[in-house]
Amino acid sequence: MTDKINVGIVGATGYTALELIKLLLRHPNVQITRITSRDESHPHLSDVHTSLRDRLDLRFEHLEMDRFPEGVDCVFCCLPHAASAAVVGQLLDANLKVIDFSADYRLNDVASFETWYGVEHPDAARIGSVAYGIPELFREQIKTSKLVANPGCFPSSAILPLAPLFKNGLVQSSPLIVDSKTGVSGAGRKANLKFHFPECNESITAYGVGTHRHMPEIDQILNRFCGSETEAVFTPHLVPMDRGILSTIYLQRCDGIEEDQLMDCLNEYYRHEPFVRVTSQIPSTKDVSGTNFCDITVRSCRGTTIIVSALDNMIKGASGAAVQNFNVMHGFEETLGLL
Repeated sequence: MTDKINVGIVGATGYTALELIKLLLRHPNVQITRITSRDESHPHLSDVHTSLRDRLDLRFEHLEMDRFPEGVDCVFCCLPHAASAAVVGQLLDANLKVIDFSADYRLNDVASFETWYGVEHPDAARIGSVAYGIPELFREQIKTSKLVANPGCFPSSAILPLAPLFKNGLVQSSPLIVDSKTGVSGAGRKANLKFHFPECNESITAYGVGTHRHMPEIDQILNRFCGSETEAVFTPHLVPMDRGILSTIYLQRCDGIEEDQLMDCLNEYYRHEPFVRVTSQIPSTKDVSGTNFCDITVRSCRGTTIIVSALDNMIKGASGAAVQNFNVMHGFEETLGLL
C-alpha cells in the first residue's frame, strides 16, 4: 500500500481551491493536512465551502512558515501573482514540492513578467527554469521537478491543439487568432460589479482586448514547438455560464497540407493521453464540464484552418491540471483522483 502524501493548500478560499479539494478528497494517495487563508477568525472549511460539510475537518490557518511545513510534503499554492512567488521560495527551502497556480513562473523571462503584470518579480532567479505544467507536452521535466508552474486556463485551450501541429511543421505561425469564450467563474470569487448576475446575464462581452496577460504565455510556450516566432492575437469573451472555455483558433496550413493531416497528427500525438480527446464532432463546454478532458477538432473554411477546443476552466484549466501534475511529480498513475 502506498503511503499517503500530506498536502497543504495555500490560499484555499477560492473556486479553484474548492475544486482542488474535491479532487484530492477522492485521491487514494492524498491526505489534506493544512489549508490557509488571511481570515483572522480561522473559519472551518465547511463555513467557507459549504458543499464540503462533513467531508474534511480542518480550520483555515494563517501561513506561518515556522509551522506550516510540519506534516506537509507537497503544497498547492493558490495565491495571486506576485503574492505566490513571495512564499514559494520559502516552501521550497523547507524541502516541500510546490505546484503554483499563479502566473509567477509561467513566462520565460523577468522582463516579460514585469511588463505584463506590472510588478517586480519577488523570485526572479527561478524565472525560465521552472517546468510548465502541461504533462501531455512536458511530462519528463515535470517528473523531476520540485516546482511546477500550473498553466493558465486560456493558454491550455490553445497550446494543447496547436503544439503538435507546430512541432510537425503542418501550420504557419502567423497569422494566429485565438478567440475564447469563458464562464464567470474564471474571474474568481472576489466580488466585482461586472460579474454580478444582472450585469453579465443575457450578455456577452469581450475583455482584455490586446492586453490580456495570457497572450505572452501562449506565445512563449508555442515558440518552443515552432520554427518561427508566434504572435497570437488573443481575445477572451465573458459568457453567462458558470464554467467552461471554448476556444476557436484561426490559422493557415503550410503549403500542401490537408485538413485530414492535421486530424491525423493530433490523433497520433494524443493517442495514449487520457485527458485529450480528438473528436470528429464540434466540442462544447457541456461535454467537458466537471472533467479534466480537453476536446479538440479541426475544420477548414475558404482556405483557413479552424480549430475548436473545449475544457473546464476550473478543472483541466486549473485544479485538474494541478492534480495531474501532482501525480506525475510523485510517480502515481496520472488519472488518480481525476477519473
